[in-house]
Amino acid sequence: MKKTFSKLSVLLALAAHTAFCGAQIIGPRILTMQDVVQLAQENSISSMINRNSLIASYWDYRSFKAELLPSLNLSANLAQFNRSLVELQDYNTGAISYRANYNLSNDATLYVSQSVPWTGGTLSLSTQLSRLDQYNPSRLTTYYAQPVYLTYAQSLWGFNRFKWDKKTAPKQYEVAKREYIENMEQVNQTAVSYFWSYVNAKETYERASSSFEDSKRLFEAGQTRFAMGTITRDDLMQIEVSMLNDSLSLSSSKVSLRSALNRLCSYIGYKEDTELSLIVDYDIPDITLDYNDVLERALENSSYSLNQELEYTSADRSVAQAKANRGISANLNARLGMSGSADRFDDTFVQLKDQEVVSVQLNIPILDWGLARGRVRMAEARAQTTRNNLEQSMIDYRQNLFTQVMQFNDQYSRCEISKRAAQLAEDSYQLALKSFGDGNMDMTKLDQIKSKRDSALSSYLNNVASYWNYYFGIRKTTLYDYKTGTDINAAFDELVK
Repeated sequence: MKKTFSKLSVLLALAAHTAFCGAQIIGPRILTMQDVVQLAQENSISSMINRNSLIASYWDYRSFKAELLPSLNLSANLAQFNRSLVELQDYNTGAISYRANYNLSNDATLYVSQSVPWTGGTLSLSTQLSRLDQYNPSRLTTYYAQPVYLTYAQSLWGFNRFKWDKKTAPKQYEVAKREYIENMEQVNQTAVSYFWSYVNAKETYERASSSFEDSKRLFEAGQTRFAMGTITRDDLMQIEVSMLNDSLSLSSSKVSLRSALNRLCSYIGYKEDTELSLIVDYDIPDITLDYNDVLERALENSSYSLNQELEYTSADRSVAQAKANRGISANLNARLGMSGSADRFDDTFVQLKDQEVVSVQLNIPILDWGLARGRVRMAEARAQTTRNNLEQSMIDYRQNLFTQVMQFNDQYSRCEISKRAAQLAEDSYQLALKSFGDGNMDMTKLDQIKSKRDSALSSYLNNVASYWNYYFGIRKTTLYDYKTGTDINAAFDELVK
């Protein structure tokens, strides 16, 4: 038993040691740019907001569709007790007197209602039952039933909102779906921006660290050369100043690196203290875009063209509503069915009588001092202003898209040029270090070459970052992936579940 316990203790100790060692060797999380994009889509707050916005638009569209379907409703007025004095007028003499009213009433109505989108009217099929219990001057119970009756209400010349909602509601939901994809592409673009911002900060920090190490070696060599009398005190002081400046640059770049890391981790859903190791691919695809193709895809796939159509429709709707509300208005109300009344519930349905109620309600403005006409003119003026703004918006949209295409097409060559410039600047700096070590260059010239090296490397990295920023901007505008040659879609049925 002791031997078994001893073996178990050894195994547990080995397991604990292995777990501890495993915990020690866990390194930073290794991510590519595509990994960062995927994590941003899954974890960022912006993605969650986009999903919730899509779900809200989906249920708004569902509500519109539900309005076009029949609805079953039950309305009831239960236990309405009334004990009061009521005013009565004698039929023969016209004398008014107050009599005691003491009763209890109950009624319920079950009805199916259907909107008629072609006319804007409402059709209802109903059944109703009422019971009235009177307690004064004698106990009396009366039933009133309408087993079935049909009602229809219709505005004869009024504004039919269903006609316009049928035009706009499907487009509004389609806009919401396209805007969801566009917003997710914006998430991608932001994630890529944070990715390259961190890469830039990391490269700057590593260059600052390397420059500081070079400065320390140069200062140590300068002290030796000063002791040998080959450089002056002023030369040594310049070397020391350069070393101190590199130390400050290293400290500043370290803060910038941590700030860039925090922004990236926060956006992709990682803790702030998570260490990341990014795999950076500087190879960029050589893609040349055709403006006409980009414009065609943008107008076909993006939400912009649909929003334009909705704006035009909204302007026309405002004018139509203003015209419908002017002049004579008329409402048609019709009610057809059967009804019966009796003291006993069973007798209520014995001798049913037909009922037909039809009425037309007119409202004729005789003098409104031009109010209705003014509202129509105002609506027409606003609609024309909207159309003019939309035309100008389309011109601006085309110009901005042309600029985007030109910038993207130019960016590849800029990346290649800046890449070559960065290579030459690095080689020049290494030669300058050797020349300075041989005593053939002063510190001022070395600092100038180092500054140009840093500027060239930063320019190259910024150009690569700008390439991807332009690329994802084009993706957002066209909802088309030019690398794979496919439209960008989303599983909307899964998102709205």
